[in-house]
Amino acid sequence: MKKTVVAFFCLIVIVFLTVFCNVAYAEDKVLDPKVESKIIEIKDKALKTREDYNEKYGTETYGTTAYILSLVRKYSIPLCFLGIVIGVIKKYIIGIRKLDTLEQGNVLIVTSMTLLIICQILPLAFAVFVKFGRG
Repeated sequence: MKKTVVAFFCLIVIVFLTVFCNVAYAEDKVLDPKVESKIIEIKDKALKTREDYNEKYGTETYGTTAYILSLVRKYSIPLCFLGIVIGVIKKYIIGIRKLDTLEQGNVLIVTSMTLLIICQILPLAFAVFVKFGRG
């Protein structure tokens, strides 16, 4: 009896998915023209910034690496601060009642601070290495 109920339910789900789900055809426009132009503008701006880094560092490899490190530097700040806030909440609010959560909060704070420092110093170290290290 259970197998027939499961088979019947699977059949109903398959029929529902094939009949009621919308299918996007090739002639349908997925994006609005305004959104599409904004995406193209963002892409062009990123490519120009990457080309500027390529010119500044001399080769495409160093330029791409510097561009990626600058993005890491920029986006690590809010993510690490979010990790610090979550760690503080775990340590001082939830950790009052549970001692294992207190330790997890402390580990999260230390890890977030370490990542923040590494992500902020790494682009500087790379720039110093490329400018003065390769001669």
